Amino acid sequence: MKRLATAILMTVVALVTASGETTQKQINALCKQADFKMPKVQLPKIAKKQFSVITYGADPTGIKLSTEAFQNAIDAANAAGGGTVLIPSGIYTTGPIELKSNVCLYADYGALVSFSDDFTLYPVLDASFEGLDTKRCQSPISARNAENIAIMGHGTFDGNGYSWRPLKKSKVTGSQWNAKIKTGVVDEKKNMWWPDEAAMRASYLCEDQNVPVLPKDATQEDWEAIRSFLRPVMLNLIGCKNILLEGVCFENSPAWNLHPFMCENLVLSNLEVRNPWYSQNGDGVDVESCKNVIIENCKFDVGDDAICMKSGKNEDGRRRGIPTENVIVKNCIVYHGHGGFVVGSEMSGGIKNVTVEDCTFIGTDVGLRFKSTRGRGGVVENIWVRGINMTNIPNDGITFDLFYGGKGAGEETAEEIAARVNASIPPVDETTPAFMNIVIENITCKGAQRAIYFNGLPERKIENVTLKNINMNATEGAVFNQTNGLNVEELHITCTKGNALELSNTVENVHIK
Repeated sequence: MKRLATAILMTVVALVTASGETTQKQINALCKQADFKMPKVQLPKIAKKQFSVITYGADPTGIKLSTEAFQNAIDAANAAGGGTVLIPSGIYTTGPIELKSNVCLYADYGALVSFSDDFTLYPVLDASFEGLDTKRCQSPISARNAENIAIMGHGTFDGNGYSWRPLKKSKVTGSQWNAKIKTGVVDEKKNMWWPDEAAMRASYLCEDQNVPVLPKDATQEDWEAIRSFLRPVMLNLIGCKNILLEGVCFENSPAWNLHPFMCENLVLSNLEVRNPWYSQNGDGVDVESCKNVIIENCKFDVGDDAICMKSGKNEDGRRRGIPTENVIVKNCIVYHGHGGFVVGSEMSGGIKNVTVEDCTFIGTDVGLRFKSTRGRGGVVENIWVRGINMTNIPNDGITFDLFYGGKGAGEETAEEIAARVNASIPPVDETTPAFMNIVIENITCKGAQRAIYFNGLPERKIENVTLKNINMNATEGAVFNQTNGLNVEELHITCTKGNALELSNTVENVHIK
């Protein structure tokens, strides 16, 4: 038995080494092809020592809690100067674990890591959530200020989000709803399920989306009393450097799935990221205030924005002042999601130097989605998007909405939209967002409600956008408002309702070929 385990470990180490070398070559080539000067993205260098979670007492049947075994194996690898922590085939039930520097967490074929639905295992910590400084429960997987870290292999990490996430009755069938309400509590006013009374009560404390649930003078006990409401992101990497996530599946997250925050040199390769389509805040990956990032050959099927660029929200984001910059997204497939590739709405620290190419969006609510609103501030600039194929888009193929109201596409009423658009025009200041210098080319969309929608702010219009070789089939055509500097070349739109192209009198400096 010991010889078999050793052989398995040696095979796993060989796979880790080979995968890392191959990926580094691919990454170097991608960096050279960027539309901007992309710094070299350094992958983690992991020592060849091995540490099996089984050796440290993990239970592969999932009956016993394996939190201590997982953490002890990670700590031992870190203390030894680094190494690979192997998760062999099996089911492992665990609480939150923290990844340390110079450690690769390797989930082998057949390995399922299921994070416990016992909320008391997740301490309430200082955190950033949806761009605001606040408190949340500790993430199932986290790392802080770590270097040279990886999560690799072929296994699955399940965040048990079904137990955490609220559920809207309107988003499921009658039988699904009846099964769900056998546990937890129901908010009859909103027709929404919550895991318990505390979570439901807390939901009313943060209906203003610009406040982090409780006031700043709240005690730790106050926060812990609403622990069930403080859903964590699945994977939270804070201030880390030289990171590789490759090959595994992340699914069923309590809130966002993957949240790298203030990280540098980050590669996501060949991942599968999944959430139910109805999952509240069930984003795929939210890259926030990071630099030197590559996302390639990944598949997303999620309940909110799929591949999203962020940099903090309002005053908290502006005070931090760390943009997301130097990002390449290539060869990804997105199925369900509120947007295939998304910028914002939390972009107060700025987003710049991003290339997105050769991606496929199948059934995403919106294809390319750029969103913000008054109060954010921040500058989005130097974005190149090309080679995108999309089909069955229920709303806009491409949208720039600087009157974003916090809801998914198609979920707002006409009255809600009109109230924001018709509000008095404020002066331009640090709270005014800016979107400029964006190129979108070689786009094909077969089936959308509306082909393109631009709606900038009258006080600061969308600036200098190039649309080239765009081929779209939609019910409605392209509508442009509040835009300055629109360069259009080879725009082909087939629509069954209205005009293929509508330019309002708020659009300036238009060049059409």
